[in-house]
Amino acid sequence: MKILFEKRIHSEDEMRDLAKELLNFFLDGDTIILNGNLGAGKTFLVKAISAYWQINNVTSPTFALVNEYSGEKKVIHFDFYRVGEVQELFDIGFDEYLSDDSAIKFIEWGELFTSILPNKKIVINIILSNDDLRTVTVIKYD
Repeated sequence: MKILFEKRIHSEDEMRDLAKELLNFFLDGDTIILNGNLGAGKTFLVKAISAYWQINNVTSPTFALVNEYSGEKKVIHFDFYRVGEVQELFDIGFDEYLSDDSAIKFIEWGELFTSILPNKKIVINIILSNDDLRTVTVIKYD
């Protein structure tokens, strides 16, 4: 485990700047876990990152569980928030999605099913405080 950095984010513009900075850490095949309470900015961050790869139609996969996008990169975007049990993820082909080395996989609410997450991953924790300040910590697990 290596903490790559921690930042305090005060605005959407700063979150977009963070998205641009994060591009330097992501490689095809990576799995990115996004943890944070409701409204912390998980989907916003995925949208901002994807926009740099010419993907502008990102929506929250809360009800679909998974969305797939193509642009300069291939993005697979999961949301575990409404998943009741881990079998639901395997029923939609979670393990096959994870094995796609051409895609960057984003998983929101990954902390809900840690047992199925790969050991090698980047975890982004977004903590929203009462004054709309976000503390973002990025951790790499090899």
